[in-house]
Amino acid sequence: MAGGPKKCLSLLGFSLICLKMVASAKTGPEIPTIDQAYSKISNSITVEWATVPGATSYLLTAEDGDTIIETIVANSPGTVTGLKAATLYQLTVRSISATGRSQASPPKQAKTVLAAPILEVSSPSPDSILVQWEAVYMAIGFSVSIMRANGLGRIWKKNTTDTTLTFTSLDAGTLYTIKAYAWNANGTPGDDSTCNQRTSPRAPANIQVSFDSGALQASVSWAPTEGAFNYTVMALSGSSQLSCSTVFSSCVISSLRCGTRYLISVLASNDAGSSGSASAVTLKTVACAPGRVTIQEDPAGHLSVSWSNVDLGDYYVAFVKSDDGLEVHCNTSLTQCNFLSECGFTYFISIFAYNKAGQSPLGDVFSYTTAPCCPSDINPVLVSSDRVEIVWSPVRGAELYETKAVDGSSVLECTDTAPACTLSALACDTEYNITVHSYSEVRGSNKSCTSQFITTAPCSPEIKNVSKDAFSMVNVHWQSSNDGATYTATAQGEKGRYWCSSAGESCTLRGLPCGALFSVTAVAETQAGRSPPSYSVPLETVPCCPAGLTVTQVTQSVVNVSWTVGTGAQTYVTVLESHTGQSKCHTHQNHCLLGCITCGINYTVALKAISATGLTADCTYQSYSSSACCPLGVKLYRLGPNGIRIYWQIARGSANYTTDLYGSKGIFTCAPSAGLSFCDVAEIPCGDVYTVMVSPVAETGLKLTFCPKKIYSVTCSGSTLGMVIYRGKRNAE
Repeated sequence: MAGGPKKCLSLLGFSLICLKMVASAKTGPEIPTIDQAYSKISNSITVEWATVPGATSYLLTAEDGDTIIETIVANSPGTVTGLKAATLYQLTVRSISATGRSQASPPKQAKTVLAAPILEVSSPSPDSILVQWEAVYMAIGFSVSIMRANGLGRIWKKNTTDTTLTFTSLDAGTLYTIKAYAWNANGTPGDDSTCNQRTSPRAPANIQVSFDSGALQASVSWAPTEGAFNYTVMALSGSSQLSCSTVFSSCVISSLRCGTRYLISVLASNDAGSSGSASAVTLKTVACAPGRVTIQEDPAGHLSVSWSNVDLGDYYVAFVKSDDGLEVHCNTSLTQCNFLSECGFTYFISIFAYNKAGQSPLGDVFSYTTAPCCPSDINPVLVSSDRVEIVWSPVRGAELYETKAVDGSSVLECTDTAPACTLSALACDTEYNITVHSYSEVRGSNKSCTSQFITTAPCSPEIKNVSKDAFSMVNVHWQSSNDGATYTATAQGEKGRYWCSSAGESCTLRGLPCGALFSVTAVAETQAGRSPPSYSVPLETVPCCPAGLTVTQVTQSVVNVSWTVGTGAQTYVTVLESHTGQSKCHTHQNHCLLGCITCGINYTVALKAISATGLTADCTYQSYSSSACCPLGVKLYRLGPNGIRIYWQIARGSANYTTDLYGSKGIFTCAPSAGLSFCDVAEIPCGDVYTVMVSPVAETGLKLTFCPKKIYSVTCSGSTLGMVIYRGKRNAE
């Protein structure tokens, strides 16, 4: 910096030399004379001189021995600035015109005034302002004044030799203007400093606190304070500090803690600072939700709920709400409540603490699920020898059902979500203790459910023997170990169903039809139910005897025996027997030819109907008399011109006969009187050939046609006794 002024001085000297050289050629302007020089501002001096004719401007020079400061002005007065405060300067003036610059005027000394003090102001209290400054060079005293910035009111002024001064009894929150200057030993005042300062506001009064227990926040309000720019509300507790700021006269402090005492204070502030705190207001928040909650059910149907004590809690309310929407509560100053409970419900439990501030926040909601209810209407819908099906109504709270059947030595279990169970692989005719336990995942099985006894159906009997007697009765024998059972044997077939019952080990089936196939089973029955049927045993009754039998004489020694079909019969054996012998045939048809029959005697007729398995029915019928024997020695004799006598010999026994003559001119028949062996045909044409057959007549009146036929020729010779010529024999047709 020192180099700069120095360079400025060298250039200035060069200019002066130039001016002097010019002045030697021309006459310059007149030299001005300084009338006075004075300083009103610490960095400048004002110079006054008489005007020089022809001068267009003036060069002012101020020199303090160290520095030279020049400035060009248009006319008087002129001011040199950039000077040092409280410094003695020597001042000169040169006039400048078109012809050049004059010589410097006679010097004049003047001293700059003192510098203005640099003020630091503050408001330590609502009614005071503290003014401070640093020492001013060459100053021996200071003058400080204060007044409202709006110009109203009085002015306070104080003189001091110190560098600090306090104004008191001021109005709080009010803007003041402070002015200060220093003076020197001659009493000359220096520059003044001016600044504004506001007093700090007073503490707010009439503080009101409203607490919102649900949101855990407090609304704080107060009376507005003069001069306050904003307000700060403080909430202090032993472990935390909360605050809120506002330009209004109310504020909300959030995030308060439950169960805590807070001191609420309000500070007003402006650009001067903050007010002191008025008397703090005590706020007690709601108590915290009780903790360490325990829930017990002992005995069943009684819930005991307990919890820990909490700070600031005056009393407690426990709410218990079941999952069907029903809610009950308990109000107590203690830490325990008892409630009635029901099976299969989930209870939701909330506990609140209360004080004058209100209800505590909602804490944890606890749930307690009671054991599921026990099925009470267990109903066996099917009981068999090895299986029991039981059903029951669904019960509240049950997620699964565990069914257990115990017979003393073994245990069977089934688990299902449905209210039904089928217990299989059980022992027949056995009493089981059956219990249905309801189960939930939360509480497990309800072990208090009662049991009931169910006896399985009896065991199946085992048929040991099925026997038939001569009277078409079937005896069924079985073996079984059931207690108190009644047994039923059943024969089932296409011909119907037949049964018999007994409490013992056998019974008799009666009235079974012949020629039928049956399946015989036996079942046992008790109050518990019926057993499965035993393994079936096949039963075949003897074939039925044919309802009708007919014996027809085919030839003198051969008969045809025919009969209706006998149900169940596959083959038949027919026997005709007499004192002369027996004739028999075995056939699968319903007729049979029997030979070697002796004519004219009685036969007994018997038939056996035989099934495919060899069962035989002996069938008897009324006796049969074979036909009379064919006559022997049949001869014809003429009786007059037109008559014929037929004669024969009876072979054995007595019988009725009939005679037939077959010719081209007609058939002629005669029958003998009883006991005779001839008969006459009164009118018969001659000259024809006749076939003659003498036939026995059965008792039924049927004429037997199997006897041999003879052929005779009857001639016409004109005599009353013509010849009858035998022409031969023709087999019976």
